[in-house]
Amino acid sequence: MSLIITGASGHLGRRTAEILLETEGVDAASVVLVTRHPAKLEDLAARGATVRAGDFDDPSTLDAAFAGATRVLIVSTDAVGARVAQHQRAIDAAKAAGARLIAYTSIPNPTAGNPAGVVPDHRATEEALVASGVPWTALRNALYAEYRVPEAQAAIASGAFHHNQGDGATAYVSREDCAAAAAAVLAGGDEHANKAYDITGPELLGGAALAEVYASVGGTPVAAVAVDDDAFVAGLLAAGLPAEVAQLLASFGEAIRTGALAARSDDVQTLTGHAPRSVRSVLEGALAAA
Repeated sequence: MSLIITGASGHLGRRTAEILLETEGVDAASVVLVTRHPAKLEDLAARGATVRAGDFDDPSTLDAAFAGATRVLIVSTDAVGARVAQHQRAIDAAKAAGARLIAYTSIPNPTAGNPAGVVPDHRATEEALVASGVPWTALRNALYAEYRVPEAQAAIASGAFHHNQGDGATAYVSREDCAAAAAAVLAGGDEHANKAYDITGPELLGGAALAEVYASVGGTPVAAVAVDDDAFVAGLLAAGLPAEVAQLLASFGEAIRTGALAARSDDVQTLTGHAPRSVRSVLEGALAAA
């Protein structure tokens, strides 16, 4: 059996591999880590995992990277708007290698009505998975709680949290819980075939509720300031973010505002046996370590 993780030198891929070895009790000899940067995984190679070079933009590397695949986790790449072809090559290589299940990290509600800028890529990749004929699992990860850390730090420092979420809310999830869910699917069996899981945090939080969490964790008042999309983007540009990043972040706020990211599920508990971490717990840990 070979459990293959792509993007294995990234945060999510690496942590998934660690959980397979440490919590799921998988034999390291069965874990194959595919990455463009093999040197970054020398520690996991020393523990017995197999590290292979693989680049979705270089199809000549993929046959060897996926050789012997039994179950595969394709971690979505960061090439937003250009990654569908990358993912298709990975799906094709996993299928050619004989994979019996392909899991993919997606987003909740990957439908045409969801305005989040990453949705078209995820929707197209899920469609490619289904079309492959290989049993699949969609791990629809909510927005990361870890991404709230710099947001919280800025809000605590300024006393204001500017957002374009309106009255919407979403269930931010810890990357740790995403990794644990992915590891459970890789280490599992046919019960995960042809299923989509909403990997979310434990509670829906809107802008005002987030400001309250930031204030509580920071020990100082934080006011929630609702703004429109244009003002939100302008603020991000003034802070030095590139225009494309500002627009992408604004699209997440629009998705929250319109209810397109309002999913909250118990799938983390079901898959891992433990409740998902709250935004508060993620912030407390991160700020204590800062």
